[in-house]
Amino acid sequence: MKISLRGFGRKAKLAELADTADADSAEAGWGAPPAIPRADRFSLQDLLVEASFGIGAKPSRLIMTTLGTVLGIASLVVTVGFAQTAAGQIANQFDAVAATQVVVAPATAQGNGGERAVGVLPWDAPERVERLAGVERAGLVAEVDVRELAVTSVPVNDPSAPAVLSPAVVATTAELLDAVRGDVVTGRYFDAGHDLRGDRVVVLGMRAAEELGINRVDSQPSVFIGETSYTVIGIIKGVERRSDLLDSVILPMGTARADFGVSAPAELQVQIAVGAGSVVERQAPIALSPNAPENFDVTAPSTKSSLRDNIQADINVVFLILGGIALLAGGLGIANVTMLSVMERVGEIGLRRALGATRRDIARQFMIESVVIGLLGGLIGSALGVFAVVIVSLLQGWTPILDPWLAVGSALLGAVVGLAAGALPARRASNIEPITALRGS
Repeated sequence: MKISLRGFGRKAKLAELADTADADSAEAGWGAPPAIPRADRFSLQDLLVEASFGIGAKPSRLIMTTLGTVLGIASLVVTVGFAQTAAGQIANQFDAVAATQVVVAPATAQGNGGERAVGVLPWDAPERVERLAGVERAGLVAEVDVRELAVTSVPVNDPSAPAVLSPAVVATTAELLDAVRGDVVTGRYFDAGHDLRGDRVVVLGMRAAEELGINRVDSQPSVFIGETSYTVIGIIKGVERRSDLLDSVILPMGTARADFGVSAPAELQVQIAVGAGSVVERQAPIALSPNAPENFDVTAPSTKSSLRDNIQADINVVFLILGGIALLAGGLGIANVTMLSVMERVGEIGLRRALGATRRDIARQFMIESVVIGLLGGLIGSALGVFAVVIVSLLQGWTPILDPWLAVGSALLGAVVGLAAGALPARRASNIEPITALRGS
């Protein structure tokens, strides 16, 4: 076994010369010599030299010890990194659906005849609010009262056929489909030209189309409201904000005004950018009616979602527990291997003690070895963890989210784990008596 004793031999020799000089001075009657600092202690340089020698004495042992810390720190970085990335994906989902929609409707007041609207949405409301910062799309919706007219796909009245509830009829502007995040299954949605001319065309919601027995538009099918024919030009699905449109027959706003006397829109659907809810909520009523903004009620998303925050907190707790378990396993690995190292080096420890090393010197040496091993494992594990989070996120099409301080802190945490794991083995090594160690070796 190779043992570095350069520091110990030199210090012991200096101590011996100093003791001889003290004795000669006393015999000559010169009195007590001046106090000189003892030279039989480890200096910091000697301590680092001996610790580095102990670390590199057995590369295989170093690799096995470091591997436990690498796995623990890498697991911690990966779990926390994936927790932050997953929380970011959840936040994006909430932002995409819940935090980007504003609804503006006329305010209501209680009167003698019940509730009545005190404001009227202007027909150019979409153009007005689209000038506001944060507004992406806007469209009007109005309920169409067709009275008792039946909505059918054929004009034949069969008295023997069972009565079927007619789908609802609504009117919208051309921009509404984008504002409520709808998709066209087949055909197209009507445009501003249909609206301006009052063309007798309709778009069907997917469920309304199934009820009327229409699944394609290339044959130019028609629906009848009463005895008036309207050409079906499209079928829609996937409406996230007004799912009732899937059960409806949808008319252009201009057609509804001309044929059914729709006097005013019922509501304005607005799609906004993430985080613009409070601004649009405050400015939309002023844009619609500068003299009486209180005539409109605005329903806007809050800037923070408690449900989203709770989900993110739960995910962080779960991943932190998993990372802590992995880190604990790494720390136990360092402790076990360091303890085995103490058992293997009992003879070396005894020889160092016999040559003048104190208990504190031995403890410090083993503590420094554990800290260096932990720091090395922390650096490697942190780098591997960051690399894993980035690669997996890119493969899944996610946006990797990782706090830079996590990578730095994890590397330092490796040193802390090494310090804690090496405390017991270092204490055991310092308690070994020289004579017992030399006899056992």
